[in-house]
Amino acid sequence: MSVLIFAELDEGALKKSSLEAIYYGSKVAELTGSSATAIVLGEGNADELAKAGRFGATKVLHASDPKLNEGNAMAYASVVAEAAHQEGADIIVLAKSSLGDSMAARLAGKLKAGLAANVIELPDLSNGFRVKRSIFTGKAFAFTALTADTKILAIKKNTLTPEETDAVATVEAFKPTLNEADFAVKVTNVEKATGDILLPEADLVVSAGRGLKGPENWGIVEDLAKALHAATACSKPVSDLDWRPHHEHVGQTGIKISPNLYIACGISGAIQHLAGVNSSKVIVVINKDSDAPFFKSADYGIVGDVFDVLPRLTKAVKEL
Repeated sequence: MSVLIFAELDEGALKKSSLEAIYYGSKVAELTGSSATAIVLGEGNADELAKAGRFGATKVLHASDPKLNEGNAMAYASVVAEAAHQEGADIIVLAKSSLGDSMAARLAGKLKAGLAANVIELPDLSNGFRVKRSIFTGKAFAFTALTADTKILAIKKNTLTPEETDAVATVEAFKPTLNEADFAVKVTNVEKATGDILLPEADLVVSAGRGLKGPENWGIVEDLAKALHAATACSKPVSDLDWRPHHEHVGQTGIKISPNLYIACGISGAIQHLAGVNSSKVIVVINKDSDAPFFKSADYGIVGDVFDVLPRLTKAVKEL
């Protein structure tokens, strides 16, 4: 019995969400009296991979074949399934992401496993194996019992705050059998979002809507984001108007985020937008309309003109 954690790479580095998954997996291993092993696919630096030990993994299996660099969900599912058999893993943990969702479903079929997504707490083992999940875009919770011999847990971002240690994991080469049928779909081009801080991994996010009145005014949003070392985001109407790139759109039909702090500037707070951001730990709303629906979901609210509030807020942050 052991816990296997699938960890994603971004340009050779372990993603922050995957480090959280490794920490979660190590805690599950403690609960079950087993060990935590991470598996990483694609080319990466051994010293970087050894960082998994700081978050609780005792060992890292590294399948470094260049064919695994592109995030092929079919191939990834086959490789992780092979690793699970090798390690005797009956619990598999991964971060919930676009790649993780696609891969986990295929993996569940291969292993005949029970799959729980959007897991937000460590499992309750007092009577079987039960997990708490976020459902209905964060409006409710479900308690799900997994009865299959093998269990797959897709962890929502910010489920646990990792505690980093000085430990180093052992990195072992893993050479899986690659099935050519898994590479029937070829990745011909990958376009990644650009920016100092990528939105899906950001702890702090500054977002704005049509209250900014036009793309020429976005400088005050970017100034605050830079002062906070935060990512920038926008509402759907803003991306539809091409004021901002579509990869910054957060909401039900855009990117769903779970930062520690989400600052919404000039956004009314339509239900579709809330569905993508209501997992944020703290929400701050800035809007001159005191009746804006977003205030009902905010932890803190400022009734005021964003063109007055944002420069003053940025100045205060810089002074601190």
